[in-house]
Amino acid sequence: MIQRDKGLHTNNKFNTSYDFDELIIKNPSLKEFVLENKFGSISIDFSNPTAVKELNKALLYTYDKISTWIFPDENLCPPIPGRLDYIHHLADLISEEKNIKILDIGTGATCIYPLLGVAEYNWDFVAIDIDINSLDTAQDIIDDNSLDTKIKLRQQLDENQILKGILNDDDSFSAVICNPPFYKSAEEARGANRRKNRNLGNSSVRNFAGNNNELWYIGGEKAFLHNYLFESSLYKDRSIWFTSLVSKKENVESMEKSSKKLGATAFKVIPMNQGNKVTRIVCWKY
Repeated sequence: MIQRDKGLHTNNKFNTSYDFDELIIKNPSLKEFVLENKFGSISIDFSNPTAVKELNKALLYTYDKISTWIFPDENLCPPIPGRLDYIHHLADLISEEKNIKILDIGTGATCIYPLLGVAEYNWDFVAIDIDINSLDTAQDIIDDNSLDTKIKLRQQLDENQILKGILNDDDSFSAVICNPPFYKSAEEARGANRRKNRNLGNSSVRNFAGNNNELWYIGGEKAFLHNYLFESSLYKDRSIWFTSLVSKKENVESMEKSSKKLGATAFKVIPMNQGNKVTRIVCWKY
């Protein structure tokens, strides 16, 4: 077994170790990628995108409610432990709420946050995305796992809008979640991928995928977050909390200042430390 990251949320079921024998039972396709690494531990080659995908499938299949998770290789394969941490921190944030319903901005083809939210807490979700192909794939995943009563999809038709044009008059959410695009352009995303591969000791194989909508947004993460923040002020009565992952620490200060100007009554930062990766969840409400 390989030891896991101790920085994960205490409720995260993947915060101790991976039992690869059990994971192979959940997903037999993982078996061919499991090997002994140079440190003498049983693991996989994390620079191999297929191995990473099969591992994360196995992790997801440890939930009784999820038995299939099929999506194109061109789409991002989300790391399940890290995505699950967002769900657990959100659960802490809204622990006093009843009849929880979550809005997921940019759910992607994998629909990962709704799947984990339903599997862990039986929450209800509305999940939105701008890409119709991603939504078609997400709907297939929902249907294959018989979760159509728990997860509803909507398409955002205007790439310049986030909440505008997607919310109904009677919508009411406990929280909004979002994992925004990090990069300003496709070129910046490719450069980051090359650096990541070099750090993994692999200069030729992509260890992650992702289409344009998943990876970049004009103006980058800061522009997306401030657009989202502004639009949240227009729909302040539709959700108790608005939240987002924020990868760049320097974006938090400007968000806090803007939130005050927009009338937010609370602003909270939840740190997330996973190995060498440091990120945070920014939360605000009106």
